[in-house]
Amino acid sequence: MNIFRTAVLAAASTLALSVASAEAKTLTISWWGFNGEKLDQFIVKPFQEKCGCELVFETGNNADRLNKIKQRGGAGVDVAYFTDSYSQIGIEEGLFQKVDPAKIPNLAGLYDLAKDPQGGYGPAYTIGRVGIMYDEAKVKPITAWADLWREDLKASLSLPGITTTAGPMVVLLAGDKAGTDAFTNADPAFAEIEKIKPNVVKNYNTGSELVNLFSTGEVTASLAQDFVLGQLKKAVPTIKWADLPDAIATLNTVNIPKGAAEPELAHEFINFILDPKLQQTLAENGVDAPVATAVTLTPEQAVQWTYGADMIKNLKRIDYSKLNAAKGGWIERWNEIFGG
Repeated sequence: MNIFRTAVLAAASTLALSVASAEAKTLTISWWGFNGEKLDQFIVKPFQEKCGCELVFETGNNADRLNKIKQRGGAGVDVAYFTDSYSQIGIEEGLFQKVDPAKIPNLAGLYDLAKDPQGGYGPAYTIGRVGIMYDEAKVKPITAWADLWREDLKASLSLPGITTTAGPMVVLLAGDKAGTDAFTNADPAFAEIEKIKPNVVKNYNTGSELVNLFSTGEVTASLAQDFVLGQLKKAVPTIKWADLPDAIATLNTVNIPKGAAEPELAHEFINFILDPKLQQTLAENGVDAPVATAVTLTPEQAVQWTYGADMIKNLKRIDYSKLNAAKGGWIERWNEIFGG
């Protein structure tokens, strides 16, 4: 009798575990996978413990991941990380659903720029900027965008490739230099790009490629996103960020695809990554710039980030609807100048 009762209890226990396992939810996240160990330590494991769920990932660059979501009709993942230029494409193609602010209470503690940058489709979880970096041991101070065209930078400049996040911004800046709106008349902008070509050693496509170009001394200045600043200063301590009054904002957004299997859990996850305590930890550990206003960083911690109300309010936003519409033609013209 005791043997039989033990067997029944064991079977019941196994069944309960199976049911619990079957009921455990899975949250599928599409992201880049950078800083994998730190993300696992600070986000993945703590959230799994909090929700009692499992996180699985789809990784890759913006274009590949967005295309997968499109091919699946907005399904297959529950949370999607993108730069704002790509999330704007997803919004315009109907791939994302609007978020419910009531389910993301941490939105209230964000900088205004991050709360709702694209009409209700998801917040920015980090803010960056595009600016100019230069080796102050080799280059006299850079104080304006037009300085990139200076003769003393001949054969010492690297520009971002046209298909990168920052690449199309070169066209906009060239238009500004020519006194034209590159969205409506790109000819003067590309005439300026022809003029800057003698300064350009190489167009880079990744942050690591740019670090290598500075490290070997092949280039002494570049237009770039600030996320690479920390790596650059480690490699070349004399790297300086040019103090320009109109740095260009770059946002990384987090969205919920329209076919998400776990939209409630997706909202919970978004709220989790916007928690000011986690934002503080991520900023201190070199993962992402904070968007929570409660985060306080020392000057040493803040130097690599777009941080603080004054800096953020002065950022220049890009109209990505216009940019995405123009980019195809710009790529062709860019490649005619620099080679495809």
